[in-house]
Formats: sequence, C-alpha cells, structure tokens
Amino acid sequence: MFTVFLILIVVVAFLLVVVIMVQNPKGGGLSSSFGGGGTQQLGGVQKTTDFLDKSTWTLATILIVLILVSNVAINNGTTTTESKALDTDNIVQPIEVPTAPAQTEDTAQ
Repeated sequence: MFTVFLILIVVVAFLLVVVIMVQNPKGGGLSSSFGGGGTQQLGGVQKTTDFLDKSTWTLATILIVLILVSNVAINNGTTTTESKALDTDNIVQPIEVPTAPAQTEDTAQ
C-alpha cells in the first residue's frame, strides 16, 4: 500500500515542478505566450495565470495529503519495530581464544 502512495507522491511532485517551472514571476512564461498577440488571445493572460495559480495550490495540497496518508500506511503493518539491542534473552558470550605461550630465547633455538 505504501508503494502506491510513494508512486502517487512522485507523480504529483513531478507535476508540481512542471507547473511551477511554467510560471514566470515577472509575467512572462506560458502566460505571456498566450496573450502576447493583442487580438490573438487563446485564453487570455489572466485566465492562464489563474489556472496555473490554482493548479499549483491544488497540487501542493494533494502532495501534503498524500504524504500524511502515506505516513499512516507505513505504520499499518502487523510487525513490531522494537529494538533488539535491548533484548537480554539472547546474549551471546564472546568466545575466548587461547593464547600461545610467549617464546623465550631458550625455546626459540
């Protein structure tokens, strides 16, 4: 279930980036190409700007909702996530390696 939310989050984030990149804060971008011909207006600058603004807010809201819902989906599993570092039942004792006696000059010859 989390994978579905993850894919949706990636798609919405990509669309949000595209919509933001199309906008130009100085009045240019896609909105100026639609309304720059005087009488040849395909939708008008104001309508295009309104659409891009509304779509930005809508996609941002959808992204936040998907992130919050995916957080609930992560914890929906039946497995426990307790730390096993504090579990004292299965402590393994270290193996002691016997050390060789130190060599002296008498045994080295």
